[in-house]
Amino acid sequence: MTARRKIAVISLTPSPPAPVATKSTLAALKAAFPDYELDIIYVLEFLKRSRLRMALAGLFAVATYLPDLLRGRKRLKYAFFRTNFVFRWIKWLMAGRIDPERHAFSIQLQSLFDASVPGVPNFIYTDHVHLENLKFDGFTIADLYSSGWRACEREIYHNAEKIFTWSTNVSRALIEDYEVDPEHVACIYTGSNSTVPRSQPANPIRYARKEILFIGADWQRKGGPTLLRAFRMLGERHPDATLTVISRVPDDQDLDGVNYLGLLPLVEIPEYYARAAIFCMPTRLEPFGNVFVEAMWHQLPIIATRVGALPDIVEDGINGFLVPPGEANALADRLSDLLDDPERCARMGLASRERAAGRYDWPLVVQNMRAHIEATLAARDDMG
Repeated sequence: MTARRKIAVISLTPSPPAPVATKSTLAALKAAFPDYELDIIYVLEFLKRSRLRMALAGLFAVATYLPDLLRGRKRLKYAFFRTNFVFRWIKWLMAGRIDPERHAFSIQLQSLFDASVPGVPNFIYTDHVHLENLKFDGFTIADLYSSGWRACEREIYHNAEKIFTWSTNVSRALIEDYEVDPEHVACIYTGSNSTVPRSQPANPIRYARKEILFIGADWQRKGGPTLLRAFRMLGERHPDATLTVISRVPDDQDLDGVNYLGLLPLVEIPEYYARAAIFCMPTRLEPFGNVFVEAMWHQLPIIATRVGALPDIVEDGINGFLVPPGEANALADRLSDLLDDPERCARMGLASRERAAGRYDWPLVVQNMRAHIEATLAARDDMG
């Protein structure tokens, strides 16, 4: 390994307001690289130092996406970062901040920008790529960001030494849609954003309580209406089943057996995982979904949809079931299958826990990342 003992770790913004996954990833990286100093760089803090350029960037985003912004198809806070102007601005800022004399390599935690600097090998850790959206139901070419931004995004990946992904579908997209050399892509998965609970004996009594748990802030996108339709269908077969909903739900949603809790602080959520029998979130569009990983660690069978990373998380018939998005009948049937058989729930819950321990465990994830980075840097040294 090189004698330089600093790693530049680049994130768009701290967590919060960034997803809690950013905070979890930084903590895991610190544990994985104790012999290095992590130099954490938050891109947005640098952008905000120039009010004039921020204003110009906003105007550039409005000019680029005006029709979609007016129709409500895009939101300015997301469009802002997806223009050539902001891409080149961030690239210039990182060139002045990341130093080949001090930094052994860099790791960027999103793929919204390019933090590669000559002389500093750059690694990317990402849960999503833009063109993967086309595989989601209802997403069309017209919903993509501009061709100019898409060219910039492609540049990000081709400038990286290696791209680490959270899921195999993103790895495939990088290889097939962005033409990245497979040798430069590695799926290493991700860890849980909450404290990993202790393993518990498989107790069918827990699963016989028939409590279904849904957690998802975006009620519509996460498939909440589909789950309510399915839950109504369960009434005759399982009138004693209950549904706990942790979400921002419209006021007119009222159904016997459903407990609406609203959005809760993260520290309060583990108790609901611990007493549930089934975790169900029939999402329509999901780049990843950390709640599924948390549910796995809590020994829950999972019913989800066959979208995004979920086929990595749920092995159909082993630790849960996958159903087509929007299919309330199929969802009700699978829920009934599990509610009929608490012992099967318990077995699937154990299978979830085993899958999480072998794949979605932060120490395992970042050790894998470090091994790839060390091998890549050694190969560079051999060539140079």
